[in-house]
Amino acid sequence: QLRLVESGGDLVQPGGSLRLSCTCSGEALDFAPGPIGWFRQAPGKNREDIALINLSDRSTSYADSMKGRFTVSADGTRNTVFLDMSDLSPADTAVYFCAVVQHVSYLGGELTFRGLDYGGQGTQVTVSS
Repeated sequence: QLRLVESGGDLVQPGGSLRLSCTCSGEALDFAPGPIGWFRQAPGKNREDIALINLSDRSTSYADSMKGRFTVSADGTRNTVFLDMSDLSPADTAVYFCAVVQHVSYLGGELTFRGLDYGGQGTQVTVSS
């Protein structure tokens, strides 16, 4: 059974950087049944779909608001998908999740994921001075 576990969340100061990891177990990452997406959930806010990586060719997609600061990548030898975040602000405070995405759309600069499978409990990112 494929399982994804997020890690790497931390307390960081505004302007700082952080790398999150999404580690795959139960199956090799490159055989996951779909692309891997990162999304976040902050208290009282709607879910924000951040970025997605296709494991077949490592192509990536981003929400426009995340471009330039967030980078998604994958390392098959480590069975891990990464989300590198930079120039963080308090607005980035949220629980960050990864999951296999069944369907993705891109409209008006926003990514929308549907059908999220095998995701974990998330990892907390807090940006504060």
